[in-house]
Amino acid sequence: MTQTVASAIRAALLTADPRAKCFAARDVARRWRRGDLEFRFDEAMPDSPARPSTPELLSPARMPKRGKFGSERGRIALWHSLAHIEFVAIDLALDMAGRFGSEMGEAFVSDFLAVAADEAMHFALLARKLESLGSHYGALPAHGGLWRAAHDTRHDVAARLAVVPMVLEARGLDVTPATLSRVEAAGDVGGGKILARILDDEIRHVAIGTKHFHHCAAKAGKIPETMWKLLVREHFGGAIKPPFNDSARLAAGLSREFYADIAH
Repeated sequence: MTQTVASAIRAALLTADPRAKCFAARDVARRWRRGDLEFRFDEAMPDSPARPSTPELLSPARMPKRGKFGSERGRIALWHSLAHIEFVAIDLALDMAGRFGSEMGEAFVSDFLAVAADEAMHFALLARKLESLGSHYGALPAHGGLWRAAHDTRHDVAARLAVVPMVLEARGLDVTPATLSRVEAAGDVGGGKILARILDDEIRHVAIGTKHFHHCAAKAGKIPETMWKLLVREHFGGAIKPPFNDSARLAAGLSREFYADIAH
């Protein structure tokens, strides 16, 4: 009997070991692309994905200061933070496909499984980078609130799209260029290549989220920018902070009409 796509996604979400989760995410995407998984949603997604025993997850207020980038501690803390973001991003993309795929259709599943495979590749690159610095993923505590946005929008695909790709991932478009400049200025050519690859991919990921949000707005008969602002005000507890990478956001379909007048 052919395995369903929901079953395969759920199994990947419930894989705790980081390396095994990367393999599982890429395997699901590959099998879906080959047509080896049935488009059927016979299993519910878990409320929370499986997590490894480390890193310790802390609230933002309890997170230790990263330290200056020029120090060994500061460099390791930066790469560890980035690795954690990408690790959680694997689950965010898997859950998007598995939780809302039945409602949104096969193209939606294809898009977000491809995103999950990208995020797994990003995590693998960052994990190897940490190892080259004599550390590893899990060696430091990490931000414990990254999954909250997914949990809080688990019943509304438009809200999930508005908050996760179009706020949280879009923020990555704003901050990554400055990080890339610091890394290159420190002479870290390999690290710069990793960040440049991630930035290119994240523009595409935000574009995927924005595209499907437009589909939701059209289906609801609403203006996308107006609908997005209402959903962000309702479901996102943080602030939309400048400075913005307007060119990268525009390349991803996020014009200033979306975010300029709600920025703080």
